[in-house]
Amino acid sequence: MLTARALEGLPEIDAGTDLGALIAAAVPADAPLGDGDVVVVAHKAVSKAEGRVRRLADVTPGERAEKLAAEQRKDPRHVQVVLDETRELLRAERGVLICVTHHGFVCANAGVDASNAAADEPETLILLPTDPDASARALRARLRSLAGAAPAVVITDSFGRAWRHGQTDVAIGVAGIAALEDWRGRTDSVGRELQATWIALADQIAGAADLARGKDSRQPVVVLSGLDRHVLSAGDDGPGAAVLLRPAGEDLFR
Repeated sequence: MLTARALEGLPEIDAGTDLGALIAAAVPADAPLGDGDVVVVAHKAVSKAEGRVRRLADVTPGERAEKLAAEQRKDPRHVQVVLDETRELLRAERGVLICVTHHGFVCANAGVDASNAAADEPETLILLPTDPDASARALRARLRSLAGAAPAVVITDSFGRAWRHGQTDVAIGVAGIAALEDWRGRTDSVGRELQATWIALADQIAGAADLARGKDSRQPVVVLSGLDRHVLSAGDDGPGAAVLLRPAGEDLFR
């Protein structure tokens, strides 16, 4: 059985916050973290703790940002922050910049977002963590030291999909599970060999966790239980979320 519970009572997170300590303190005493659990954290909590925020008042837009902002009817300061987080701009249309981030993620506006910024800082943008896999590994290690257990950690963000409307949470940082589960070469229930079944396990975990919290609930952390068979030992963080990225040469949408 798979269960998902959002943790209550986490405060507003600032730069330098010990996020692992906040999570450990928020875990109910009657349901402690176990080695087979997965702690799923919305990236904005991680980004705030790591100081990955930009105040628009501190941003001076360049010529390219000014031009794009005029074309897309956006704040040129916001566009400049997006460009700063972008390795390659793939498309700009309908007020959206489709970017390849420095991590290699293909997403809208390079993951730069104003939602869930602190209420007293309305002109603040939240960026993606610099290295989400490293952030996940560090958080897993911190939870192990505080809780005496080594749950897996998945850091998430909301992405759109090329083929479908709407957004869903996906994994951008992973520690303690293999982000992909490869079934190619195995057989299905009637013995046919599977040719393309490559399960995005970390993304499925991200989506399942998001069902346990509301977008306006200020519940950035969800604990999933029942995934013991997927969680790696304390000394094995796995390959991270980087393995989920499709190389440009295999991407039919570029």
